[in-house]
Amino acid sequence: MIRIGHGYDVHRLADGQGIVLGGVHIPCDKALLAHSDGDVVLHAVCDALLGAAGLGDIGRHFPDTDDNNKNRDSRYFLKQVYQMVQHQGLVLGNMDITIIAQAPKMAPHIPAMIANLAQDLNMTGKDTGAQASSAINIKATTTEGLGYIGREEGIAVHAVVVLHTV
Repeated sequence: MIRIGHGYDVHRLADGQGIVLGGVHIPCDKALLAHSDGDVVLHAVCDALLGAAGLGDIGRHFPDTDDNNKNRDSRYFLKQVYQMVQHQGLVLGNMDITIIAQAPKMAPHIPAMIANLAQDLNMTGKDTGAQASSAINIKATTTEGLGYIGREEGIAVHAVVVLHTV
């Protein structure tokens, strides 16, 4: 059985001292406003995984009304979500992520984001390095200065995952 899920997340930017995307701290003069760490990459991936498994969305499992989730590292959410997915008898086939941000530049940070995802999704074993690098794709684009993203008011992410039975 093959299951496909799509996730989308967006967070507002404010003045700050860096953002976290894909579990990577990116130095800049902005911060993402959120209840948790605001990692829109991992939030979109969680929603894609949950959607493919038919398990709702991240807000259902980790509501922003729960103080336990305040300032929480989103890698925790990803690990918990992937355990739920595996409990359904499903594993990751591949994922494709698009970060939409005017600034900062994402390209230098993408390899570290992929490494974090590979680790959190148990794809870092001795024989899975090549598998992780081809199964997890992250790319970034701008909006050419258009809209709230172009005005550097927010960052959005789309994620698509394919799950299959074990």
